[in-house]
Amino acid sequence: MIHAYPGRASVLPGERLVLHVATDSRRFRVHFYRWRDGFEALHSSSWLPGERARERGAGDDWDWPAYEFLVPAHWTSSVYVAHLEEAEGKAPLSLALDSATALFVVRGQGAAGRRGGMLYKLPLATYHAYNFSGGGCYYCNPPASSEPPGARVSLRRPGGGIGGPTWGAPDHYDATSARQTFAHWDGRFIRWLARQGYTPEFCTDLDIHADPGLPLRYRLLVSAGHDEYWTEPTRDAVEDFVASGGNLAFFAANLCWWRVHLVDGAGALVCHQGGPRGAFDHWWPARGAGRPEDRLAGVSYRHGGGWWDGARHTPGFIVQQPDHWVFEGTGLGRGDAFGADTWPPLAGYECDGAPLDTFDRASGMATLSAWADETGTPDDYQLLAACPLDRRWQELPPRERHAAGEGVHAATLGLFERNGTVFSAGTTDWAQVLADGRDRRVERITRNVLDRLLRH
Repeated sequence: MIHAYPGRASVLPGERLVLHVATDSRRFRVHFYRWRDGFEALHSSSWLPGERARERGAGDDWDWPAYEFLVPAHWTSSVYVAHLEEAEGKAPLSLALDSATALFVVRGQGAAGRRGGMLYKLPLATYHAYNFSGGGCYYCNPPASSEPPGARVSLRRPGGGIGGPTWGAPDHYDATSARQTFAHWDGRFIRWLARQGYTPEFCTDLDIHADPGLPLRYRLLVSAGHDEYWTEPTRDAVEDFVASGGNLAFFAANLCWWRVHLVDGAGALVCHQGGPRGAFDHWWPARGAGRPEDRLAGVSYRHGGGWWDGARHTPGFIVQQPDHWVFEGTGLGRGDAFGADTWPPLAGYECDGAPLDTFDRASGMATLSAWADETGTPDDYQLLAACPLDRRWQELPPRERHAAGEGVHAATLGLFERNGTVFSAGTTDWAQVLADGRDRRVERITRNVLDRLLRH
């Protein structure tokens, strides 16, 4: 058995990638692949001497033997997979492997002297929040941290998108990959981008934490899937990017739900998720960070909900403003629904919404709440489509003026402007429906958003 993790999950062309590897084989080698429209083989190392190393706790630096590899200067910005082969043979390459692989990014640098193009952000903090290497994560056996208070998970252990066990219920609609891994949402979205001719550059959320000016070199920042855990410097940088005229597209949900603190020389993340005085690292409440995530994305999970186990039942997203450019070429009219009969249903595992006062089931028309300003909803938020979440949903969170399950909960698709434009699709599972390819309206909406926000 062989496992590995990168010392840093992102490097520049010409830098050295450090892989920390433990194996019970006498030797191993590494095969490097770029992920675009599938795996692109790039390079294989020579055989290297293998060393055993013990597993540690989920909050610890595993401190495994280090092996350095030069990243060629001509390697383009992309997501890369290191696939490890032991002397006795190698497992078939797959994005769903929980061993023998490590994920890293060759990050973008943007065009010198001008703003342009797309930057795609991987949610590395969220991957590690659910990474179960070492027998723990934020959701099961969380390792304790006293300063800052909370639970601590290490970035220096196998997993983090690929190559390790992941905590959580399996997806009823997709048995091929675990949620909270690169394969489940991001890998699909990136493959679709490649097939459509888009050429984004890439980074992780922690790259933006370390270099707040990174997004400023791009026209559009994109996130897909599940982007739940954010550091404060990352959020500050993304909001500054929009304020400066940059555009932001979230084909994702459960956005910015928890604040995390990067500690131990950028080697671990701490999050305080509950205690006698509440959760210090919830973004929205005053007893937490006091910065509602609605101000970042226009929507929040607390107005939406989650359905984690089994088959979901939804009426789909019901169009509110069919003449908006987001729906150009879709053929959708007012009150029409899309995404109800897709696989999976478009309203996903977790959904974000804007606060609504009413949702008329006969007409399909929704009204934004009169108290939306209390939740952080931007004044100019445009509600373009909404999917009501009924009482069968497994979580309808508490929020301002409402206990859990009370009031109208819905996934909402919409946008607002703060010098730049911020679009949010309101669901984690957009990437799965997009990659499936059977609902051309979802594909057209995606193209409309990307093309418009890349131009303006």
